[in-house]
Amino acid sequence: MIKVQKLSYSYPQKDLYNKVSFTIEEDVHCALIGTNGTGKSTLLDLLMNPEEYLYDGKVEINVKGRIGYVSQFSQLDKKEDVTVFQYISDEFVKLEQKIADFCKEMETAQDLDDIFEGYQKALDEFNAIDGDYYESNIKKQLNVAKLEKLENQKIDSLSGGEFKLVQVIREMMLSPNFLIMDEPDVFLDFNHLNALRNLINAHKGTLLIITHNRYLLNHCFNKILHMENMDIQEFDGTYLEYNFELLATKIDLAEASSADQAEIERQSKILEQARMKAMMIDSPALGRAVHARQTLVDRLKARKTKAPFVDIKQPEIHFELESEVADENILELTDYSVAFDEQLLEHVNFEMKPNEHVAIIGNNGTGKTTMLREIFENKNDTIKISEEAKVTMFCQITDALYDDAKNLYEIFEEKGFEKRAEISDYLRRFGFEGDTLSQRASELSGGEKDLFQLAVISLGNANFLLLDEPTGHLDVYAQIALEQAVSEYKGAVLMVSHDFYTVSNCVDYVLLVENNTVRRMSNRKFRQMIYANHFSKDYLLLEEKKKETETRIGQLLKANEYEKAKVLMESLEQIIKEMKTSMV
Repeated sequence: MIKVQKLSYSYPQKDLYNKVSFTIEEDVHCALIGTNGTGKSTLLDLLMNPEEYLYDGKVEINVKGRIGYVSQFSQLDKKEDVTVFQYISDEFVKLEQKIADFCKEMETAQDLDDIFEGYQKALDEFNAIDGDYYESNIKKQLNVAKLEKLENQKIDSLSGGEFKLVQVIREMMLSPNFLIMDEPDVFLDFNHLNALRNLINAHKGTLLIITHNRYLLNHCFNKILHMENMDIQEFDGTYLEYNFELLATKIDLAEASSADQAEIERQSKILEQARMKAMMIDSPALGRAVHARQTLVDRLKARKTKAPFVDIKQPEIHFELESEVADENILELTDYSVAFDEQLLEHVNFEMKPNEHVAIIGNNGTGKTTMLREIFENKNDTIKISEEAKVTMFCQITDALYDDAKNLYEIFEEKGFEKRAEISDYLRRFGFEGDTLSQRASELSGGEKDLFQLAVISLGNANFLLLDEPTGHLDVYAQIALEQAVSEYKGAVLMVSHDFYTVSNCVDYVLLVENNTVRRMSNRKFRQMIYANHFSKDYLLLEEKKKETETRIGQLLKANEYEKAKVLMESLEQIIKEMKTSMV
């Protein structure tokens, strides 16, 4: 359906693609992955609107019928006073009315040719989207997403996660031959995420989806497009299989690189000895020999094995702690409540120690972000924060931290940096370098904006971090870096997150929002609860074994124990096969 050959495209301040080629065949479910800022969203827009871009190369789009699109940003007109069913069925109703209008015209018109042509076109469109059965099909799709109770609910009353799923259903119902979705999983709670998984896996047609969500990556998709360093790698298979192949390649490359390095060192010693002789003996032949040996060493260094897709630089996120809190508790909530049109939370009581890492989890629209924001503002009598606490907050609106109309250099100069070289060194750890530093913050990609916000927060030396969905737009490598940073942080962390892996990997316990209040749950029980609902009983154990095996392989690579690493790869391959079998 899509064939791209030697595509090159650049912004004025950034090169995005350099002669990349790939294909997307009919009926594949393809994930487009890659680090933040590599141009994934731009590529989707280029595929949908190639005439608006000045690029080199060839883009062939052989899609018969419509191309569907779901943005990562909600586009609901709040003035629309319609139910969920009416919102999804809108296009079907319009076509029905159009067909009826043509039929009415035929009763009295003298010249039927033009009218019949329009009627036939509308009828073909209606049949192409299975219009005769749209009412029952909508009910089926809502049932697949476990949203059947929302059928008659007003669209403007939905939570963000519910509306996102309704958007997906609306696009899928129109039977696009090719459906593109840009991070449709952002901020979905786990139940809604699982519903999205079901919709994706049940969809009959071609999908191209940008996602950084490890749950979706592990449980959907039979093709991977990986974008890094202005290049694209194409892999026909699952994400689990792709990661296995990357690790196998990494072992081979590391072994080859080690051999290359050993040869470079051997030739360098010979070169040094030849230079010493040349200094003592004035001989043109010896001089030519030194030059030839230098050329050989330079050639060996130039060809030394590189790995653009397996050796991806992970951001270095670190939160400094200026002073610890001596009080027994850093935070206490006593009979806290919040309500808007309806009661969201009431009789909430919990306390946090100065070094605890806690996640607030629960369904979309249950008041988690509101509670986190009120803790940050500290104006509610039911909230008590230690006087020694220095609080900072990660949120989706960044203007409280900096003016996003300014460039990255200017923002950090306002934060106290005097030299741009110091700013460059600092931001390079977070993955920002080159012309990106001269970009306005508003021009960054979604993931880059989140990373930059973390970079600004890390300057504050806070001892209490409030994080509202910090992994929402981050790529997988940045998610892992954030998890490590939180795990190593000595202060308190209260985090709202729907990301199962983030919660599992870096918090001490969770606060589960249910029945308009919260209850404490151990991390282990949380994991068991999630897996009990969505996986077979063996999957949790297999995933833990996979992580342990990958960690051990990584240790062997650092020790240059390549043969032992290859033996463990056989065990890892078997674990992955069992995981795929265990998926519900």
